[in-house]
Amino acid sequence: MKKKYALDKILPGSRFTADAYSEGNNLFASAGVAIRAKDIEGLTRWGITTVFSEGQLEDPVSDKPAEGLNGTTMGTSDVPNRAGLAAFTDHKLYAAYTDMIDRLKRVMDAIAANERVEVKTVDSLSQDLVQLVREREAAIVSAILSSDVQGYDLARAGINCAILSVVMGQTMKLPPHRLVHLAAGALLHDIGMLRVPADIVKKKSALTTEEAQKMRAHPLLSYRIIVKELQYPDDVGLVGLQHHERWDGEGYPRKTTGQDVDLLARIVSVADAFEAMVSQKPYRNSMIGYVAIKNLLSDNSRRFDPDVLKAFVRSMGIYPIGSIVVLNNAAIARVVDTHAEAPLRPKLKIIVDDYGKHYRDDTGDVLDLLTEKTLFIARALDPRELVSPP
Repeated sequence: MKKKYALDKILPGSRFTADAYSEGNNLFASAGVAIRAKDIEGLTRWGITTVFSEGQLEDPVSDKPAEGLNGTTMGTSDVPNRAGLAAFTDHKLYAAYTDMIDRLKRVMDAIAANERVEVKTVDSLSQDLVQLVREREAAIVSAILSSDVQGYDLARAGINCAILSVVMGQTMKLPPHRLVHLAAGALLHDIGMLRVPADIVKKKSALTTEEAQKMRAHPLLSYRIIVKELQYPDDVGLVGLQHHERWDGEGYPRKTTGQDVDLLARIVSVADAFEAMVSQKPYRNSMIGYVAIKNLLSDNSRRFDPDVLKAFVRSMGIYPIGSIVVLNNAAIARVVDTHAEAPLRPKLKIIVDDYGKHYRDDTGDVLDLLTEKTLFIARALDPRELVSPP
């Protein structure tokens, strides 16, 4: 049975568990797809005030169930990032992030269907992403590391990788046009996966030698799509071609070594590896940011350019923004900013103080460990270990 939902109660980033329709049985939102601000604005302009769905409306930023027009409480998915984690508590930031994922997904769908893609579509997305990082770097990095946004895996990974790459590029003082090219390359670096047979991509058991060869061909396919189909310059295409090359020459597809690997590709290689470690995968749990950073630092110049890796650590800190940590006085806090010159002593927002008081809605005090000399981080905490009080 379809339920009626007031349009003015639907937030950007919300999702229905079943397809939702506006008047005249026109599809408003597919099941599980984040609703964009412009979707809501479009119906508002037409004077439409309600939508209908057999499913439930899930609010992405609140563990309070959404309400139907009749005042009944609708179910909502449990949001694991509570207790002051502040992952996407900013509706506008969440809407901008999910809109970028949706835009990249549409590009990927068109490429998968061998349809023509206007390069200005990707250019616009790249420029918007660079601008978002310039304006909200700490907030967006924190949110992507501590949130549980699901769906559109390849597009979401592309957006996350591009954000992390641009953060690194800014630290390395790349000029503006290079930052935009870096963003475009990061967004499209894995686009060749769309041309690898789906049964190989989705296979859960070990790949045969022939299947592994086809999988390892995806950087060549990425390069061809970026340069031949989208007609981007070679430095963007090389990100797709070389993001699996290694500093020691043991990568693929061409075993390119050291600085012969393009700089933008070396940057994306680090961002891609970190993103893969901290993102939830069907076959394993995500790592916490601190463990992922430790894994990168143990590379010993095998896979990654050591200078690029240093820039990444300067950008992110040993405890990346969004990390949850326990202090030596037993307080629990979230990292909100880092110091490049002192990566072990970031700025923190208190979640649970040393007396056991819980701070909801991001209201805890801010501590700067650079000046609070008696306090230090005892260990990093997996956010899933943090339980909100009743």
